[in-house]
Amino acid sequence: MKSLISFLVIFSTQVLYSNENWPEYRGPTADGHSDSTGLPLTWSETQNVKWKTAIHGRAWSSPVVWGEQVWFTTATPKGHDLSAICIDRNSGKILKDLKLFHIEKPQYAHPVNTYGSPSPVIEEGRVYVSFGSPGTACIDTKTFEMIWKREDLKCNHFRGAGSSPVIHGDLLILTMDGSDFQYVIALNKKSGKTVWKQDRSTAYNDLVNGKPRANGDFRKGYSTPYIVKLNGRVQMISPGAKAAWSYDPADGSELWQVRYRNHSNAARTLFGQGLLFINTGYSKATLLAVRPDGKGDVTKSHVAWELIQGVPNKPSSLLIGEHLYMVSDRGGIVSCVEAKTGKVVWQNRAGGSYSASMVYADGRIYLFSEQGKTTVITPGNSYKVLATNQLEGGFMASPAVAGRAFFLRTKSHLYRIEK
Repeated sequence: MKSLISFLVIFSTQVLYSNENWPEYRGPTADGHSDSTGLPLTWSETQNVKWKTAIHGRAWSSPVVWGEQVWFTTATPKGHDLSAICIDRNSGKILKDLKLFHIEKPQYAHPVNTYGSPSPVIEEGRVYVSFGSPGTACIDTKTFEMIWKREDLKCNHFRGAGSSPVIHGDLLILTMDGSDFQYVIALNKKSGKTVWKQDRSTAYNDLVNGKPRANGDFRKGYSTPYIVKLNGRVQMISPGAKAAWSYDPADGSELWQVRYRNHSNAARTLFGQGLLFINTGYSKATLLAVRPDGKGDVTKSHVAWELIQGVPNKPSSLLIGEHLYMVSDRGGIVSCVEAKTGKVVWQNRAGGSYSASMVYADGRIYLFSEQGKTTVITPGNSYKVLATNQLEGGFMASPAVAGRAFFLRTKSHLYRIEK
C-alpha cells in the first residue's frame, strides 16, 4: 500500500507539472504535446478570451508558464534594447518589464526574424532568457532581480538569433551557429560560468580563396537542442548547418553526426518509434529518420528514410503514435506520414503561411498561421477539420498550453484563450 501511495503521489506530481506549467519552447516534453483537457475548440476576438495584453516591441519568442507567471522576451525593432516581460497568469497584468541589455551597434536581423526570437526556459524560482550573442541572463522570478548575465559569447548570427536555451540538470545549454563561429556551450545555471564548450566538427565546404564565401547562411542554424535518454545513454540532438550532432550533454563530447547539404534549420527534433526525426533546413528541407545508436559519422549507416515532400523549414512537427504531422511554411500543406517508413498517408491544404509550431492537446492538433488563423484538426488516417479560429496580428511565436488555457502570442498581443 505504501509503495502504491508513493507511486500515485509521483504520478500526480507529474500530471500537475505537465498540465499546469509550460517551461520551454514546445512544452514539458519538448515535443509540442500537452496533457491538458477541457481546452477551447473555438475562439475569436470576442469569444473565449480571458484576457488580452498588448506587448511593446517586436519579437517572436514563445511564452513560457510557471505557476502564476507567464514570461517572454521582447526587443525594440532595431535591436538596441532587449527586455524580459512577466505577466500575471490570472489577470494578464504586466508584473515586470525588465530591460536587460542595451546594444549600441546591433547585428543585422533579417526582416522575417527579430532581435528577440529565442524563447526563455523557466523552472521554480528562475527564468533564463537569451538573445544569442548580445546577452543571456538568469532572473529570480520572485524578486525580479538579475542573478547573473553573460555578454561575452561571440557569434555573428548574420540573420538574427533563433536557438532557444535548454536546461539539463545544473546546466543551461546555448546554441551559437553563426557565420563566423559555430558551437554549443553549457553554462552553470546557478552562476553563469562556462562548464564546457564544443565547436561544430563539420567541413562546410564553402571556402573561396581560403575564406568563407560572403553568404554566411551556409553556416547558420536556428534549431533548439532536443535531449533524450536512449538505451541508458542521454543524448542531446543538435542540428546545425550541414550536419546534426549527438552530444553527451554532461560534458559536450560528440557521440555521432549525420551530414546533409542544408542550413538555417529551425524545426526541433522529435523521437519515437525507435527513430529520431531531424529537419535539415533550407533551401529545400529534408526530414531524416535516424537510428540513434550510432557512433562517429552515421550518414551512410543509420538513416532509415528521408522525405522532401511537404517538409517545413521553420514550424516544428508532431509525432502522435505511429504518425508524424507537419505543415509547410508556405501554402499550409498539412501532411500525415508513417513514422516508421516515411510513407505519406495524406496531404491537404490548410492555407496560409506558417512559422509557429504545431501543438497536440485534448486529442486535437492545432495549427497557427502567420495570418492569425488557427486550424484545428483530428489526428488519424484522413484530414478532418474541427474548427477554424481567427485572431488579429498573426502568429510567429509558438503557443503555450497550461491548465485549460492557451497562451497565444501574436505580433502585437498576448492572449489567454480559455472557455
